[in-house]
Amino acid sequence: MDIHDLTDLIRFSDDAPRTETLLETERLWSQVICLQDSQGIGPLSDAGADGLLVVLAGEVAVQIGKGRSRLRQWGGVVVPAGEELTIRNASSEPGVVLVVTAPPPGAGEDGAAAYEGPDATT
Repeated sequence: MDIHDLTDLIRFSDDAPRTETLLETERLWSQVICLQDSQGIGPLSDAGADGLLVVLAGEVAVQIGKGRSRLRQWGGVVVPAGEELTIRNASSEPGVVLVVTAPPPGAGEDGAAAYEGPDATT
């Protein structure tokens, strides 16, 4: 059994969003994203994997494809395979987001990196 404490991954940077891989298996990948001020990440996309985004702390603005919404702590949304995802902190408080995808990035048939787009924006 592989047990992790998410609080060990919560760290912020003034320069850019912090991303830390939580768990990775052959079929599943998860990452904790820490945002402060107006930091954001994306657009990201993966044609071969669905994703789940859950806000662990704070409030974030989420864009999936052409749809936009704000999510607060414990809010979640599914990111369908192939849709572009952009996340931005939406309050003066820091935001912490858990992203889970199945299968993991790069698990496509050609073995290429599945997520495409800039890593982060500030």
